[in-house]
Amino acid sequence: MMEPTVAPIFPLPNDSHDLSRQVALVTGASSGLGRRFSKTLAAAGASVIIAARRTDRLEEASKEIHDAGGTAVPVTLDVTDPDSITAAVEEGETALGTITILVNNAGVPDAQRAHKMSLELIDRVIDTNFRGPYLLACEIARRLIAAEMPGRIVNISSIGSFDYAGNGAALYSITKAAVNRMTEALAVEWARYGINVNAIAPGAFSTEMMDGMIERIGDFTPSLPRKRLGDPAQLDSTLLYLVAPSSECVTGTVVKVDDGQGRR
Repeated sequence: MMEPTVAPIFPLPNDSHDLSRQVALVTGASSGLGRRFSKTLAAAGASVIIAARRTDRLEEASKEIHDAGGTAVPVTLDVTDPDSITAAVEEGETALGTITILVNNAGVPDAQRAHKMSLELIDRVIDTNFRGPYLLACEIARRLIAAEMPGRIVNISSIGSFDYAGNGAALYSITKAAVNRMTEALAVEWARYGINVNAIAPGAFSTEMMDGMIERIGDFTPSLPRKRLGDPAQLDSTLLYLVAPSSECVTGTVVKVDDGQGRR
């Protein structure tokens, strides 16, 4: 006996990147990957809250997005300050509506050997790379749950969370490993509410932070498998996939985008 024909639930191919009617918050958006992520989300139709401490840079980024036909609102945010987190989310939602996409991008390197780090630096690295993203994810999830809305959270980790090269960034590696586990645990915690939590673990990409690292330890690109740094544009497709309708079933995943660097 023939099986009954069942219409597909999703159209083929299920690869929509349309972010119309979505509101995104990107931290660390004044430069580097965060700035690129903000422009990428805006180009896909999202209204974007661009957040960072450097307000002059935010104004520049906001203008770039508006000039390209997108919508962006700059908001001052210090992820190490819980009050600043709450105020920034409130300001952003007042301007654009409930945040449905969070990109936890803000981060700092330690640039010190573990036994030489001051307590002040230890606290700053942990607060920026782990505590702040955790508090922000909880703040966004709390509001989504209250509004009975689904959402997407993308945490920016690092290939250094899997492969520590021993170049004076031990605490950075540790905090990014914590981000990976946070991603997995919160995905389970909030799955029932339709909130997907994933992470991207980039390798060495061309950013201001990477420029500082090269200045500190020298040019290491000849030792990389493809002897190059990645271009931030090469992260666009992964970011869009994790926040777009087509990845509705993907949660608790850490996607490595490292050009083979973490497999040496």
